[in-house]
Amino acid sequence: MDIRALQRPMNHQTTVICLHSSGSTGGQWAALRAQLEPEVRLMTPDFHGHGTGPAWHGSDEDIVAFDAARIARLAESVPGGVHLVGHSYGGAIALRVALYHPESVTSVTVYEPVVFRLLFDYCGRQRPASEIIEVARDMRRQLRARSMAGAAMRFVDYWGGRGAWHALSTCQQAGIEKRVAVIAAQFRALANDAPRLGAYRSLHAPVLMLAGSEMRTPVRRIGELLRFALPNAAFCTMEGMGHMGPFTHASVVAQRISEFIRKHTLEQGTIVRELAA
Repeated sequence: MDIRALQRPMNHQTTVICLHSSGSTGGQWAALRAQLEPEVRLMTPDFHGHGTGPAWHGSDEDIVAFDAARIARLAESVPGGVHLVGHSYGGAIALRVALYHPESVTSVTVYEPVVFRLLFDYCGRQRPASEIIEVARDMRRQLRARSMAGAAMRFVDYWGGRGAWHALSTCQQAGIEKRVAVIAAQFRALANDAPRLGAYRSLHAPVLMLAGSEMRTPVRRIGELLRFALPNAAFCTMEGMGHMGPFTHASVVAQRISEFIRKHTLEQGTIVRELAA
């Protein structure tokens, strides 16, 4: 074993890649940045069609694979591996990257990852899956009628609760309207994404699964399936939160994430030092 190779990651600052939810941007991780920097470097890339991310011109079915490949390349460029953090769509991408590129990932923290493929594989058209089908169908209907606002409102009110759309500022509403066609593409791609439940048994990196106590039924079912499959995962329910917990309770969620990352950063350093001794 080349001891120098084991020591090499210790010469680089710990790096965390934070992945935002659909309709948002990397800016949603400001509270986590405040808790971890400067001791940890945060990277907050924007997905296709979001913020400063590249525009999306491909087919709906391909967007998850392209987003995941882009994040995987970023992770592979960081010596020593990265900690992945993701919320909702970002959580699904984080898990996908960790599955297919384990050598690049030190740990994974996800808040209510929307791994819809598992939902449709195991729930078919039962209520947990039918809720998502209804939301996606309603959004597509609004998009066909060229009502970007209608599609965006359906999406926001489902995940944020009734009235969440009207609680947003005009600027926030305009940003989501601009991205809503891409959000609809993400829904379709997630429903047909490649990883099946059995694949998650090979994900041996430590995983922290966070969820709000007010979680939607589809998210609850996805969590139950992942609990069965993930071999090295801890599960934590955040009281008083819903799907948008990383926004509504940003500091509390950031604190829990930072504790997990620090724990595994210290453990990784201890293992490297012991092997080098």
